[in-house]
Amino acid sequence: MVSEPNGPRPTLEAVAALAGVSRATVSRVVNGGAGVRAAVQERVRQAVTELGYVPNSAARSLVTRRTGAVAVVIAEPETRVFSDPFFGRQLRGISRELAAADTQLLLMFVEHRDDYDRIGRYLSAGHVDGALMFSLHRDDPLPAMAERAGLPTVYGGRPGWAGADRVPRPLYVDTDNRGGARQAVRHLLGRGRRRIAVITGPLDQTSAVDRLDGYREALGTAEPDPRLIADGGFTAHGGERAMAELLDAAPDLDAVFICSDLMASGALRTLRARGRRVPEEVAVVGYDDLEPAAWADPPLTTVRQDVEEMGRLMARLLLRLLDPRKTEGSDAVELAPVITEARLVVRESG
Repeated sequence: MVSEPNGPRPTLEAVAALAGVSRATVSRVVNGGAGVRAAVQERVRQAVTELGYVPNSAARSLVTRRTGAVAVVIAEPETRVFSDPFFGRQLRGISRELAAADTQLLLMFVEHRDDYDRIGRYLSAGHVDGALMFSLHRDDPLPAMAERAGLPTVYGGRPGWAGADRVPRPLYVDTDNRGGARQAVRHLLGRGRRRIAVITGPLDQTSAVDRLDGYREALGTAEPDPRLIADGGFTAHGGERAMAELLDAAPDLDAVFICSDLMASGALRTLRARGRRVPEEVAVVGYDDLEPAAWADPPLTTVRQDVEEMGRLMARLLLRLLDPRKTEGSDAVELAPVITEARLVVRESG
């Protein structure tokens, strides 16, 4: 008795009649409620399958007080997100984990300052059950908005926004940025390099700060030569520009640690344009180990972080926060911050 493609939509009453139970019992089974015997649940599910019944999402929300949707908020312009493979990889991990939990993903960007009000209104209006936020900056108002709305939230990256110290135990997923940077610089020192420059990301983001700190620690100095430090803004164009600045300020540099592979791609263009051979004259180490690293010319020595796994863990933490039953079993995660491993991958560039 499967419904016709263009016929009337199967109703809750039709499912109840076929299963031989009340409408209320069907509603409890469909909406995941307790108190229904296993045999009755099975009869209802068979009737749902046979009729092709699809629950009305609005009605279901009234019963469960859940929307079945999660907001993924990236505090960057759309053009930045779609030009950087880091974000695509992280979104893949998030999307796959949410899909497996039958949860919808709503993607939001911060294109202009005015967008904060729009996003804040949306998050506080009950349209989503929780939020995943990443690429946050020091002055970002998004965490405070989520806190005021009482919205369960998991962050990508170590908290560093204004007021983060007042939030009791925020949940976040990050990589060992400082340790990864130390590995990169120690590797260059081990190859006999002595004038090692660094191209950082924006220093209002904790990942960039931590990688710069790891660079300093590996060099063994709190105040390295300022001529060897440039900000590339985590973009390819920024890496190209920062590399030119470094070569102008310190033409005797013999290595550069670049805090993202995307910036490294731009830096390699500048080195080629300036006639500097890699790695013979200037050794290069990046950070991320996304697909373009292996395609670079020469292939890029880089620090690997599992970006897709980080996205998956963010989603899993939020799902557990929303409903512990959804992540029970061997893959369950503890409700605590997660720091993933960073590991150097050696190729021809450094």
